[in-house]
Amino acid sequence: MTKKQNKPSEHAYFAGGCFWGMQYHFGRVPGVLKTKVGYTGGSVDHPTYEQVCSGKTGHTETLDVLFDPTVTSYEILARLFFEIHDPTQMNRQGPDVGPQYRSAIFYLNENQKKIAETLISILKKKGYDVVTAVEKAKTFWPAETYHQDYYSKNGHTPYCYFYTKRF
Repeated sequence: MTKKQNKPSEHAYFAGGCFWGMQYHFGRVPGVLKTKVGYTGGSVDHPTYEQVCSGKTGHTETLDVLFDPTVTSYEILARLFFEIHDPTQMNRQGPDVGPQYRSAIFYLNENQKKIAETLISILKKKGYDVVTAVEKAKTFWPAETYHQDYYSKNGHTPYCYFYTKRF
């Protein structure tokens, strides 16, 4: 009998507007094992979509990316994050407006923090007025089932995400 080998994995948390579009794009990256949409950054336990949309919880629509670091890297994922949303928009992304749509990276360790800050510095040197927050990760609360894999289940594509080469 052979023992099943578990793939190495790490988590990354990105918030850049509507989590449906983020999930759509990250789910297509080789090495991404799983994605889950949810909420983090706020002060309410087990928030609902309606509570987060009120703007009063402090939570942000966020994507939890589980990835295999032997196939892709945190830096590759973070670069993609900055190229699929507009990191210069404060509390909005396209037509979605409110603090729940802010641009943020929630880091799990000092290496993730350093990579995020370095990429922001590179973008600022290129003239981008980046407003992306870099914050220590808090509890990630999965969103309701109907939000998970929304575009895959409904046969649509994101309406406010456009790839823009920035690096």
